[in-house]
Amino acid sequence: MTEELLMDAMFNWLTLQEAFDAVKRNKGAAGIDGRSIAETEQHLEQHWEAIEAKLRKGSYIPSPVKAVTIPKPNGGERVLGIPTVQDRVIQQAMQQILTIKVRQRV
Repeated sequence: MTEELLMDAMFNWLTLQEAFDAVKRNKGAAGIDGRSIAETEQHLEQHWEAIEAKLRKGSYIPSPVKAVTIPKPNGGERVLGIPTVQDRVIQQAMQQILTIKVRQRV
């Protein structure tokens, strides 16, 4: 499968909806941009064409991750990096397509 076909599969409406639903189910926190899942959904509806164009050209730059410190059960702390909801949706869509592709080869 060529890169273009993979991109087409990733940007298929159903793939993106499934990716967004998976991110939504996780109920994760907002990233560094402060956008909630609902706010990101509106943002994506308004700006998806430009985001997709950047992804296809290879010029999309993910946002920095938000560093959050959580306590460890045995004491101490652990730093988590929280991507923006938009970046998590894109990552999830990529993961879905790549997982399908790997299963087809097995």
